[in-house]
Amino acid sequence: MLGYSGKFIQVNLTDEEIREITFDEDILRQYLGGRGLAAKILWDELGETWETTDPLEPENILLFLTGPLTGFFPGARICVSGKSPQSNGVVGSTVGGEFGVELRCAGYDGIIVYGKARNPRYLFVKDSIIQLNDASHLWGMDAKQTLKALTQECRAELHREFPRYGEFKEPAVLYIGPAGENQVRTAVVGAKWAHAAGYGGYGAVMGSKNLKAIAAKGTGPLPQVADIRKVKRLIQKLCTDTYEDVLWRRWGTGAAGYEVGARISAEPVRNWQDEWHDEKSYGVDQFENRVWIKQFWSDFGCPICCLKVAMTKAGPLKGAITDDPDYELQAYLGPNLGLFTPEENVYLASLVDDLGLCGIQTGNVLGFTAELYQRGILTAEDIDGIVLKWGDVEAFASLARKIASRDGVGNLLAEGTYRAAQKLSEMKKRDVLPYAVQSKGIGIGAHGIRSGKDYPHILSYACSVQGGDHTSIASLPFHGSVSEVWRIFNDSAVFCNFNSFGVSRKDILDFYEAVIGESLTQEEWCDHRGLRILQLQRSMLLLGGPDLKWDPEFHDDNPPRFYDPLPSGPYKGRTVEKANVRKAKRRYYEVVGWDSRGIPTSDSLRHLGLKEVDAALEKLRVK
Repeated sequence: MLGYSGKFIQVNLTDEEIREITFDEDILRQYLGGRGLAAKILWDELGETWETTDPLEPENILLFLTGPLTGFFPGARICVSGKSPQSNGVVGSTVGGEFGVELRCAGYDGIIVYGKARNPRYLFVKDSIIQLNDASHLWGMDAKQTLKALTQECRAELHREFPRYGEFKEPAVLYIGPAGENQVRTAVVGAKWAHAAGYGGYGAVMGSKNLKAIAAKGTGPLPQVADIRKVKRLIQKLCTDTYEDVLWRRWGTGAAGYEVGARISAEPVRNWQDEWHDEKSYGVDQFENRVWIKQFWSDFGCPICCLKVAMTKAGPLKGAITDDPDYELQAYLGPNLGLFTPEENVYLASLVDDLGLCGIQTGNVLGFTAELYQRGILTAEDIDGIVLKWGDVEAFASLARKIASRDGVGNLLAEGTYRAAQKLSEMKKRDVLPYAVQSKGIGIGAHGIRSGKDYPHILSYACSVQGGDHTSIASLPFHGSVSEVWRIFNDSAVFCNFNSFGVSRKDILDFYEAVIGESLTQEEWCDHRGLRILQLQRSMLLLGGPDLKWDPEFHDDNPPRFYDPLPSGPYKGRTVEKANVRKAKRRYYEVVGWDSRGIPTSDSLRHLGLKEVDAALEKLRVK
């Protein structure tokens, strides 16, 4: 099928068996790749045992999947998925970089991992040569150490295998840090220095399988496309449009660390107790002038170049280096913790990246813990002697290290905000869930809904099939440009969302046709193919288990914090009305094909060819 290499690598770590597999063309056509194909594979393989499958046991399947537009549409990514140890559903978590391109140039569209290795291993894909290597010497290394060691080791091996090729550019690597090794539910699958597939907790799944890393180097071409001249024209058009957005290219999402708080009151401040701040020390000009050391760089084929490199240049935090934190990390590892200087933010972001933790999810659980300390619910003794005051960067750094190593109180917080809140409620004999700003086990992205001025709205997180994921929000109109069904397309075709901003849906679908050779209409995607994937994800989320299950009548809701009025700023007093949420949910359920309780209807599932899924959900419909 045009646009695909046509082969996937299947790895059984338990038996150390590696083989190539293929999928029927109709499956690729219906599910594309990435997030969509992951949902299909997971249901086919685990559907019958989904409710009893523990995400951190060998029975779970870990997937690294490209899509047909990977490497062609500007901004290459790879999608990581499996049963999520955060939500017990399926999350399509993408990360930028060259890995997807290297894998496709090696002749493969994805890697599917089963079982658990007896000892730490890493997978190395060198064109058709695929091997499992010992990773014991890498176990315990942080992100930068892992990347450096693997780059040196793999380049030396490439020289031995392909001596006539000369000097090799470093292979692309996906890896875990100490948090993943210790199966922290907020652990990431890392790429490069500080890129991460964070939502879903798939770093913990890699750790549970004793898989430290995957490296890939491909020397062949990308797959054949239907109309290469049209592909080139569309690439140029998209790039030209992007070049005109000077401010976006100069600052990327990092411009929002001040703006989202000061202008639209939608940024987490001290665990969402507020969403407004006017700290000009946190302006993008301060980041640019005080911590940037490289202004423009980008991942494969990306014209935006919104990435920067930042380093603390002086003072007690001197030497911390990472990507200049994007908005999410600026917010969650900044104002959310009462921190308002670029140096503190870069220091904490660098630490979290090296530990292999998700900046969003870790910031969420740190803010939750700090508020409990603020309110006297937790004492310094409860958190191993740490005096967890807002604005104390070293205190938060100490707690982050404990989480990554599951040391002391870190073992509890390593379970993520929701599970930690459940346990602490039992321990303290009082309900602390009102302080947990999450949806279905996943911390809310750093975009509030109370002011009504940011892009998420009152049901965005409540009804998303990926919980608190700000990149995949429930939305009406269902065919609209920010709706979840369209984000499923991006995550299944696998390219960067940022490069689709301002691009017409027609241009994106034209791109698909130029690669695949078949047309795809908006109606066909939203009402059939994309909707089928959404229904699969929703169904597996509701089936859940084994430790958590979600009742949509109760859990299709916003965090309690979002019903508190904003205490300050230009939108002081604004809040979310429960009656409006209930009304919006009823409308959304009707449009998307869910019954009055939020369960996909039998008619909807059968119309989409999901009869087995319908049968599995029948017990949920009986109350």
